[in-house]
Order: sequence, then structure tokens, then C-alpha cells
Amino acid sequence: MKKIQLMSKSEKKGSEENKNLSKEVLANLKASPDLGLFKCVQCGMCTSTCPGARHTDYDPREMVKRVLENDRDVIFDDKIWNCFYCYTCQSICPSGNSACEVNQILRQMAIDEGQGAEKIASFTTYGDSFLEFGMGAIPNEFFDNLIKDIGTEYLDLKINLDDIRSDLGLGGYILKGESLKEVGDILEGTLFKDRLNEIKKYKK
Repeated sequence: MKKIQLMSKSEKKGSEENKNLSKEVLANLKASPDLGLFKCVQCGMCTSTCPGARHTDYDPREMVKRVLENDRDVIFDDKIWNCFYCYTCQSICPSGNSACEVNQILRQMAIDEGQGAEKIASFTTYGDSFLEFGMGAIPNEFFDNLIKDIGTEYLDLKINLDDIRSDLGLGGYILKGESLKEVGDILEGTLFKDRLNEIKKYKK
């Protein structure tokens, strides 16, 4: 019988350091086939238009640089959680890169390593909405901030959405019957519900 050789902590650390972070990112399921990570020229266009960079110390150019330099500490840097996921960086990148996609992958890596789940725990009600209605909805705890930032127009929209859609000749947007069951089956089969419940443990 072949003896299993366990690695020491120092050997394991060395093995992890030998991993190429940029190749891991490109091989990730979330990465688009044409993600231009290696084409990044560090021009800073992404940072110049990034609302996250404007309002926090998050810097998408620096984040991508650290990935290309195989700096694995970037996975555990709190700054990556300040990305808004607006994809402005992707729309303006002259090299076809998407700092937003890279960021999503880094966040998932952090969660897989046991860090960062508490950062997204408040979004679990969005997942609950998918399970109940077949579509996502903005968590209720965000309403006060949205009204503060946008104005009461946002609340008016939420209250009168059905009437507005009717005036525009649009039907209801909440799934029912077989369509709702189909979405539920997909979420169940992909273990979405199990993952959602795991993340809820970090909700305050």
C-alpha cells in the first residue's frame, strides 16, 4: 500500500506560493473566455472611472497589478470589498480586461478560505427573494439609504411599480406556477439554498 506523505506547514506554504494567481483567476468558472488579464497595460483607465475608487481607497488598477505579480495577499485585502460591480472598468478598458470580474473571483477565493462571508451576509434576503418569487429584490435594510441617496422617487417607484408597468403595457414581473418551480429546481440543484443558509450564519 502506498504511504500518504503529508506536507509540513512550510512545504504547504511553499506550494501555495508557487501557484500562479493570475492563471488561477483565468481558469476560474467566473472568468470570461476572453478576459484580457494578461493584456493589462496598467494605464489606470479603470481607476479613473471607478466609483469605488472615487469614494473609497479601492484601486482596480492596483488590484489587477497585485494579481499579475502573484501577490496572494490581495485575496484577503478588505479593499476588494469596495467594488460596486458596476462594470464601468470593463466598459472602458482598452485591453479587454475586466477588473470587476477579477474582483469577483478574488472575493470568492476569500470566502472559500473562510474570510469575507460577513461582507455579503446582508444580501441574503436577495437570495431569499429568488427562492420565493423567482427573481431578486433589493434587501429591505437598504431602503433607507436608497431613499436618502435617490430621494422619495425611489419609494414611489416601489409602491406604484405594478401600476407603472400596467401603464406601459407590461405584465407582472413575479414568476408563478411552472416558471417559479423551474427556477426553484435550478436553485435547489445547484445547492444555492444550502450556500445561502451558510452565509446567513454571518448575518448580524
